[in-house]
Amino acid sequence: MKENLQAIREKAMDLLNNVKELKRLDEIRVEFLGKKGELTKVLRGMKNLSPEERPAIGQLANNIREAIEEKIEEVKNELMKKEQEERLKSEVIDVTMPGKKRRLGHRHPMNLVVDEIKEIFLGMGYKIAEGPEIETEYYNFEALNIPKEHPARDEQDTFYINENFMLRTATSPIQVRVMEKEKPPIRIICPGKVYRSDEVDATHSPVFHQLEGLVVDKNITFADLKGALEVFAKELFGDKVKVRFRPHFFPFTEPSAEMDISCVACGGKGCNICKGSGWIEILGCGMVHPKVLKMAGIDPDIYTGFAFGMGLERLAMSKYGVKDLRLFVENDVRFLEQF
Repeated sequence: MKENLQAIREKAMDLLNNVKELKRLDEIRVEFLGKKGELTKVLRGMKNLSPEERPAIGQLANNIREAIEEKIEEVKNELMKKEQEERLKSEVIDVTMPGKKRRLGHRHPMNLVVDEIKEIFLGMGYKIAEGPEIETEYYNFEALNIPKEHPARDEQDTFYINENFMLRTATSPIQVRVMEKEKPPIRIICPGKVYRSDEVDATHSPVFHQLEGLVVDKNITFADLKGALEVFAKELFGDKVKVRFRPHFFPFTEPSAEMDISCVACGGKGCNICKGSGWIEILGCGMVHPKVLKMAGIDPDIYTGFAFGMGLERLAMSKYGVKDLRLFVENDVRFLEQF
Protein backbone atom coordinates (compact mmCIF):
# COMPACT_ATOMS: atom_id res chain seq x y z
CA MET A 1 0.00 0.00 0.00
CA LYS A 2 2.96 2.29 0.70
CA GLU A 3 4.20 1.71 -2.82
CA ASN A 4 0.76 2.50 -4.25
CA LEU A 5 0.56 5.75 -2.25
CA GLN A 6 4.05 6.82 -3.36
CA ALA A 7 3.17 5.99 -6.97
CA ILE A 8 0.03 8.14 -6.72
CA ARG A 9 2.07 11.02 -5.30
CA GLU A 10 4.67 10.84 -8.10
CA LYS A 11 2.00 10.60 -10.78
CA ALA A 12 0.08 13.55 -9.39
CA MET A 13 3.19 15.72 -9.07
CA ASP A 14 4.25 14.87 -12.61
CA LEU A 15 0.86 15.89 -13.99
CA LEU A 16 0.75 19.05 -11.89
CA ASN A 17 4.20 20.12 -13.07
CA ASN A 18 3.01 20.01 -16.68
CA VAL A 19 -0.52 21.40 -16.40
CA LYS A 20 -1.21 24.51 -18.53
CA GLU A 21 -4.88 25.33 -17.91
CA LEU A 22 -7.07 25.89 -14.87
CA LYS A 23 -9.69 23.55 -16.27
CA ARG A 24 -7.15 20.73 -16.50
CA LEU A 25 -5.95 21.52 -12.97
CA ASP A 26 -9.47 20.98 -11.63
CA GLU A 27 -9.70 17.68 -13.50
CA ILE A 28 -6.46 16.49 -11.83
CA ARG A 29 -7.80 17.45 -8.41
CA VAL A 30 -10.92 15.35 -8.96
CA GLU A 31 -8.87 12.52 -10.44
CA PHE A 32 -6.73 12.12 -7.29
CA LEU A 33 -8.65 13.72 -4.41
CA GLY A 34 -12.28 13.32 -5.42
CA LYS A 35 -14.73 10.81 -3.91
CA LYS A 36 -13.84 8.36 -6.62
CA GLY A 37 -10.24 9.53 -6.94
CA GLU A 38 -7.14 7.27 -6.87
CA LEU A 39 -6.10 8.28 -3.36
CA THR A 40 -9.58 7.57 -2.02
CA LYS A 41 -9.62 4.11 -3.65
CA VAL A 42 -6.34 3.17 -1.94
CA LEU A 43 -7.52 4.43 1.45
CA ARG A 44 -10.60 2.21 1.24
CA GLY A 45 -8.25 -0.77 1.37
CA MET A 46 -7.03 0.23 4.86
CA LYS A 47 -9.75 -1.93 6.39
CA ASN A 48 -7.70 -4.94 5.34
CA LEU A 49 -4.58 -3.75 7.21
CA SER A 50 -3.61 -4.85 10.66
CA PRO A 51 -4.14 -2.44 13.57
CA GLU A 52 -0.38 -1.91 13.77
CA GLU A 53 -0.07 -0.84 10.10
CA ARG A 54 -3.06 1.50 9.95
CA PRO A 55 -1.56 4.51 11.83
CA ALA A 56 1.55 4.60 9.66
CA ILE A 57 -0.37 4.19 6.42
CA GLY A 58 -2.96 6.77 7.54
CA GLN A 59 -0.24 9.29 8.35
CA LEU A 60 1.43 8.68 4.97
CA ALA A 61 -1.89 9.09 3.14
CA ASN A 62 -2.58 12.40 4.91
CA ASN A 63 0.90 13.68 4.08
CA ILE A 64 0.46 12.78 0.42
CA ARG A 65 -3.03 14.45 0.34
CA GLU A 66 -1.57 17.62 1.88
CA ALA A 67 1.33 17.62 -0.58
CA ILE A 68 -1.01 17.24 -3.56
CA GLU A 69 -3.35 19.98 -2.23
CA GLU A 70 -0.43 22.37 -1.66
CA LYS A 71 0.90 21.68 -5.15
CA ILE A 72 -2.56 22.26 -6.66
CA GLU A 73 -2.87 25.62 -4.85
CA GLU A 74 0.65 26.62 -5.94
CA VAL A 75 -0.02 25.75 -9.59
CA LYS A 76 -3.41 27.47 -9.44
CA ASN A 77 -1.85 30.76 -8.27
CA GLU A 78 0.80 30.56 -11.00
CA LEU A 79 -1.77 29.89 -13.71
CA MET A 80 -4.03 32.74 -12.54
CA LYS A 81 -1.11 35.14 -12.43
CA LYS A 82 -0.05 34.10 -15.91
CA GLU A 83 -3.61 34.45 -17.20
CA GLN A 84 -3.85 37.97 -15.74
CA GLU A 85 -0.56 38.99 -17.33
CA GLU A 86 -1.70 37.74 -20.72
CA ARG A 87 -5.00 39.58 -20.36
CA LEU A 88 -3.21 42.83 -19.48
CA LYS A 89 -1.06 42.44 -22.55
CA SER A 90 -4.03 41.84 -24.83
CA GLU A 91 -6.30 44.49 -23.25
CA VAL A 92 -4.15 47.53 -23.71
CA ILE A 93 -5.75 50.75 -22.41
CA ASP A 94 -5.03 53.91 -24.35
CA VAL A 95 -5.17 56.63 -21.70
CA THR A 96 -5.08 59.31 -24.42
CA MET A 97 -8.49 58.27 -25.80
CA PRO A 98 -11.36 60.64 -24.92
CA GLY A 99 -13.86 59.33 -22.39
CA LYS A 100 -17.44 58.45 -23.22
CA LYS A 101 -19.74 61.36 -22.48
CA ARG A 102 -22.84 60.62 -20.44
CA ARG A 103 -26.03 61.79 -22.07
CA LEU A 104 -27.65 64.31 -19.78
CA GLY A 105 -31.41 64.58 -19.50
CA HIS A 106 -33.42 67.57 -20.66
CA ARG A 107 -36.21 69.41 -18.95
CA HIS A 108 -39.51 68.46 -20.52
CA PRO A 109 -41.12 71.24 -22.60
CA MET A 110 -44.29 70.97 -20.48
CA ASN A 111 -42.28 71.59 -17.31
CA LEU A 112 -40.57 74.54 -18.97
CA VAL A 113 -43.91 76.15 -19.81
CA VAL A 114 -45.52 75.38 -16.43
CA ASP A 115 -42.57 76.83 -14.51
CA GLU A 116 -42.49 79.92 -16.70
CA ILE A 117 -46.22 80.56 -16.18
CA LYS A 118 -45.85 80.01 -12.44
CA GLU A 119 -43.06 82.60 -12.30
CA ILE A 120 -45.20 85.11 -14.20
CA PHE A 121 -48.12 84.82 -11.80
CA LEU A 122 -45.95 84.58 -8.69
CA GLY A 123 -44.43 87.88 -9.80
CA MET A 124 -47.94 89.34 -9.91
CA GLY A 125 -48.62 88.32 -6.30
CA TYR A 126 -50.42 85.01 -6.83
CA LYS A 127 -49.94 81.91 -4.65
CA ILE A 128 -49.94 78.30 -5.85
CA ALA A 129 -52.76 76.06 -4.59
CA GLU A 130 -53.18 72.30 -4.98
CA GLY A 131 -56.01 69.81 -4.52
CA PRO A 132 -56.96 66.14 -4.94
CA GLU A 133 -57.17 64.54 -8.39
CA ILE A 134 -60.08 62.33 -7.20
CA GLU A 135 -62.94 64.71 -6.56
CA THR A 136 -66.48 64.57 -5.22
CA GLU A 137 -69.52 65.36 -7.31
CA TYR A 138 -70.10 68.46 -5.18
CA TYR A 139 -66.72 70.13 -5.73
CA ASN A 140 -66.33 69.04 -9.35
CA PHE A 141 -69.81 70.13 -10.47
CA GLU A 142 -72.37 71.44 -7.98
CA ALA A 143 -70.16 74.02 -6.25
CA LEU A 144 -69.24 75.36 -9.70
CA ASN A 145 -72.90 75.99 -10.62
CA ILE A 146 -73.07 73.00 -12.96
CA PRO A 147 -76.57 71.50 -12.53
CA LYS A 148 -77.28 67.77 -12.62
CA GLU A 149 -78.70 67.89 -16.15
CA HIS A 150 -75.66 69.72 -17.56
CA PRO A 151 -73.89 67.82 -20.42
CA ALA A 152 -70.53 68.29 -18.67
CA ARG A 153 -71.66 65.64 -16.18
CA ASP A 154 -72.23 63.06 -18.90
CA GLU A 155 -70.43 59.73 -18.53
CA GLN A 156 -69.10 60.14 -22.05
CA ASP A 157 -67.01 63.09 -20.83
CA THR A 158 -66.18 62.15 -17.22
CA PHE A 159 -64.28 59.26 -15.64
CA TYR A 160 -66.61 58.25 -12.80
CA ILE A 161 -65.29 56.02 -10.00
CA ASN A 162 -68.76 55.68 -8.51
CA GLU A 163 -71.85 57.84 -8.19
CA ASN A 164 -70.17 60.39 -5.92
CA PHE A 165 -66.48 60.29 -6.92
CA MET A 166 -64.67 60.91 -10.19
CA LEU A 167 -61.34 61.98 -11.64
CA ARG A 168 -61.47 65.77 -11.70
CA THR A 169 -62.35 67.25 -15.08
CA ALA A 170 -60.69 70.58 -14.28
CA THR A 171 -58.62 72.21 -11.53
CA SER A 172 -61.59 74.49 -10.71
CA PRO A 173 -62.52 72.47 -7.58
CA ILE A 174 -59.28 73.70 -6.00
CA GLN A 175 -60.62 77.26 -6.24
CA VAL A 176 -63.78 76.30 -4.35
CA ARG A 177 -61.78 74.54 -1.63
CA VAL A 178 -59.58 77.62 -1.19
CA MET A 179 -62.58 79.97 -1.02
CA GLU A 180 -64.14 77.79 1.70
CA LYS A 181 -60.96 77.84 3.84
CA GLU A 182 -59.58 81.35 3.26
CA LYS A 183 -61.10 84.79 3.56
CA PRO A 184 -60.62 87.38 0.79
CA PRO A 185 -58.42 88.79 -0.54
CA ILE A 186 -57.59 85.62 -2.50
CA ARG A 187 -55.13 85.49 -5.38
CA ILE A 188 -54.16 81.94 -6.47
CA ILE A 189 -53.24 79.77 -9.45
CA CYS A 190 -54.01 76.03 -9.55
CA PRO A 191 -51.85 73.95 -11.90
CA GLY A 192 -52.38 70.19 -12.22
CA LYS A 193 -53.49 67.11 -14.15
CA VAL A 194 -57.09 66.76 -15.28
CA TYR A 195 -58.99 63.88 -16.88
CA ARG A 196 -61.65 63.74 -19.58
CA SER A 197 -62.96 60.93 -21.71
CA ASP A 198 -61.38 62.02 -25.01
CA GLU A 199 -59.88 59.96 -27.81
CA VAL A 200 -56.15 60.40 -28.30
CA ASP A 201 -55.27 62.41 -31.40
CA ALA A 202 -53.04 65.32 -32.41
CA THR A 203 -54.97 67.81 -30.24
CA HIS A 204 -56.77 65.70 -27.58
CA SER A 205 -55.79 63.39 -24.72
CA PRO A 206 -57.70 61.79 -21.81
CA VAL A 207 -55.00 63.10 -19.44
CA PHE A 208 -53.74 66.65 -19.80
CA HIS A 209 -52.72 69.66 -17.72
CA GLN A 210 -54.56 72.83 -16.79
CA LEU A 211 -53.71 75.97 -14.90
CA GLU A 212 -56.55 77.98 -13.44
CA GLY A 213 -56.46 81.28 -11.58
CA LEU A 214 -58.73 83.00 -9.11
CA VAL A 215 -58.83 86.51 -7.64
CA VAL A 216 -61.44 87.52 -5.05
CA ASP A 217 -61.47 90.90 -3.34
CA LYS A 218 -63.52 94.06 -3.03
CA ASN A 219 -64.11 96.09 -6.21
CA ILE A 220 -62.64 93.51 -8.63
CA THR A 221 -63.83 94.22 -12.19
CA PHE A 222 -63.57 92.74 -15.66
CA ALA A 223 -60.95 95.39 -16.41
CA ASP A 224 -58.72 93.82 -13.73
CA LEU A 225 -59.16 90.45 -15.42
CA LYS A 226 -58.26 91.81 -18.87
CA GLY A 227 -55.24 93.64 -17.52
CA ALA A 228 -53.84 90.62 -15.67
CA LEU A 229 -54.29 88.28 -18.65
CA GLU A 230 -52.78 90.76 -21.11
CA VAL A 231 -49.68 91.05 -18.92
CA PHE A 232 -49.51 87.26 -18.72
CA ALA A 233 -49.76 86.83 -22.52
CA LYS A 234 -47.06 89.40 -23.27
CA GLU A 235 -44.72 87.91 -20.64
CA LEU A 236 -45.15 84.41 -22.09
CA PHE A 237 -45.25 85.13 -25.82
CA GLY A 238 -43.48 88.49 -26.14
CA ASP A 239 -44.44 92.17 -26.24
CA LYS A 240 -45.63 92.01 -29.85
CA VAL A 241 -48.47 89.60 -29.13
CA LYS A 242 -51.99 91.03 -29.20
CA VAL A 243 -54.99 89.82 -27.20
CA ARG A 244 -58.73 89.93 -27.75
CA PHE A 245 -61.71 88.77 -25.71
CA ARG A 246 -64.82 87.15 -27.19
CA PRO A 247 -68.10 86.67 -25.28
CA HIS A 248 -68.67 83.08 -24.20
CA PHE A 249 -70.60 81.05 -21.61
CA PHE A 250 -69.32 79.15 -18.58
CA PRO A 251 -71.66 78.07 -15.74
CA PHE A 252 -69.31 79.32 -13.01
CA THR A 253 -68.57 82.82 -14.43
CA GLU A 254 -70.81 85.67 -15.53
CA PRO A 255 -69.99 87.48 -17.73
CA SER A 256 -67.66 84.99 -19.45
CA ALA A 257 -65.19 85.25 -22.31
CA GLU A 258 -62.59 83.39 -24.30
CA MET A 259 -59.22 85.05 -24.82
CA ASP A 260 -57.34 84.83 -28.11
CA ILE A 261 -53.77 85.83 -28.88
CA SER A 262 -52.41 86.85 -32.25
CA CYS A 263 -50.84 83.80 -33.90
CA VAL A 264 -47.21 83.53 -32.76
CA ALA A 265 -46.30 81.62 -35.92
CA CYS A 266 -47.45 84.20 -38.49
CA GLY A 267 -47.77 87.33 -36.36
CA GLY A 268 -51.50 87.56 -37.07
CA LYS A 269 -51.21 87.45 -40.87
CA GLY A 270 -52.92 84.07 -41.18
CA CYS A 271 -51.41 80.59 -41.59
CA ASN A 272 -52.34 76.91 -41.37
CA ILE A 273 -51.75 76.90 -37.58
CA CYS A 274 -54.34 79.63 -36.93
CA LYS A 275 -56.44 78.40 -39.87
CA GLY A 276 -55.99 81.70 -41.65
CA SER A 277 -57.68 83.77 -38.93
CA GLY A 278 -54.52 85.21 -37.38
CA TRP A 279 -55.81 84.35 -33.88
CA ILE A 280 -55.44 81.38 -31.50
CA GLU A 281 -57.76 80.77 -28.55
CA ILE A 282 -55.72 79.98 -25.41
CA LEU A 283 -58.02 80.27 -22.37
CA GLY A 284 -61.47 80.88 -20.93
CA CYS A 285 -62.22 83.44 -18.25
CA GLY A 286 -64.87 85.58 -16.60
CA MET A 287 -66.17 87.13 -13.42
CA VAL A 288 -66.91 84.56 -10.71
CA HIS A 289 -70.63 83.80 -10.61
CA PRO A 290 -72.30 85.25 -7.46
CA LYS A 291 -73.85 81.84 -6.77
CA VAL A 292 -70.38 80.21 -6.71
CA LEU A 293 -69.15 82.82 -4.25
CA LYS A 294 -72.20 82.37 -2.03
CA MET A 295 -71.90 78.54 -1.97
CA ALA A 296 -68.25 78.91 -0.91
CA GLY A 297 -69.25 81.17 1.99
CA ILE A 298 -68.26 84.54 0.46
CA ASP A 299 -70.79 87.39 0.36
CA PRO A 300 -71.24 88.38 -3.34
CA ASP A 301 -72.64 91.76 -2.26
CA ILE A 302 -69.28 92.67 -0.73
CA TYR A 303 -66.77 90.75 -2.82
CA THR A 304 -66.33 90.12 -6.52
CA GLY A 305 -63.73 88.10 -8.34
CA PHE A 306 -62.47 86.78 -11.64
CA ALA A 307 -61.28 83.35 -12.73
CA PHE A 308 -59.50 81.94 -15.76
CA GLY A 309 -58.39 78.53 -16.98
CA MET A 310 -55.99 77.38 -19.68
CA GLY A 311 -54.84 74.09 -21.19
CA LEU A 312 -51.08 73.92 -20.72
CA GLU A 313 -50.48 71.56 -23.63
CA ARG A 314 -52.15 74.05 -25.97
CA LEU A 315 -49.94 76.85 -24.64
CA ALA A 316 -46.81 74.73 -25.03
CA MET A 317 -47.83 73.84 -28.60
CA SER A 318 -48.34 77.54 -29.43
CA LYS A 319 -45.12 78.63 -27.75
CA TYR A 320 -42.87 75.99 -29.34
CA GLY A 321 -44.67 75.42 -32.63
CA VAL A 322 -45.54 71.78 -31.84
CA LYS A 323 -48.33 70.43 -34.04
CA ASP A 324 -49.00 67.07 -32.36
CA LEU A 325 -49.92 66.77 -28.68
CA ARG A 326 -48.73 63.15 -28.57
CA LEU A 327 -45.10 64.24 -28.89
CA PHE A 328 -45.24 65.47 -25.28
CA VAL A 329 -45.89 61.95 -23.93
CA GLU A 330 -44.02 59.67 -26.35
CA ASN A 331 -40.63 60.39 -24.71
CA ASP A 332 -38.76 60.50 -28.00
CA VAL A 333 -35.32 61.78 -27.02
CA ARG A 334 -34.87 63.39 -30.44
CA PHE A 335 -37.88 65.59 -29.72
CA LEU A 336 -36.99 66.36 -26.09
CA GLU A 337 -33.39 67.32 -26.93
CA GLN A 338 -34.69 70.32 -28.90
CA PHE A 339 -35.66 72.00 -25.63
